[in-house]
Amino acid sequence: MSASGQTYTPAPIRVVRADYANPAHADAMVMLLDAYARDPAGGGEPLSDFARENLVAALACRPQAYSVLAWDGDAPVGLVNCMEGFSTFACKPLVNVHDVAVLASHRGRGVAQQMLALAEAIARECGAVKMTLEVLSGNASARKLYKRMGFVGYQLDPAMGTAQFMQKLLPPQPQFC
Repeated sequence: MSASGQTYTPAPIRVVRADYANPAHADAMVMLLDAYARDPAGGGEPLSDFARENLVAALACRPQAYSVLAWDGDAPVGLVNCMEGFSTFACKPLVNVHDVAVLASHRGRGVAQQMLALAEAIARECGAVKMTLEVLSGNASARKLYKRMGFVGYQLDPAMGTAQFMQKLLPPQPQFC
């Protein structure tokens, strides 16, 4: 209740597929990804100037990429970036959820769940057989959300164990398309 005795109901979060050609969406994407990069879960370092200047154009020239934005009124509060891949075993597309970013002010309010639901709907429209993502083992709240949404550790034969996410950094390349 407010001081005047009236109940305050926050505006609902609006979730949309990002339009890479929309300047407001582009600015929101860079701001949100930079906030995520600065967070300990994102590595604790700001985006490079190159990434800030080229991110949206680089995504726009990749037809297999799509993004989802969450808005609280006119303020961007969440971002999910997805990349279509290919399941050779199923011979069909898959979608990797590459980034899930929610501003600290809006965490715990179901923003990521709403964005992931839209990302899944888009993946289904594309005929994807599965969605994949990676999450840091110390990010308990994200792991709990992903499990609740049906994500599980990847394994084929339980005797072989679960898959591990690994990386190999390559020297920077000047071109992105």
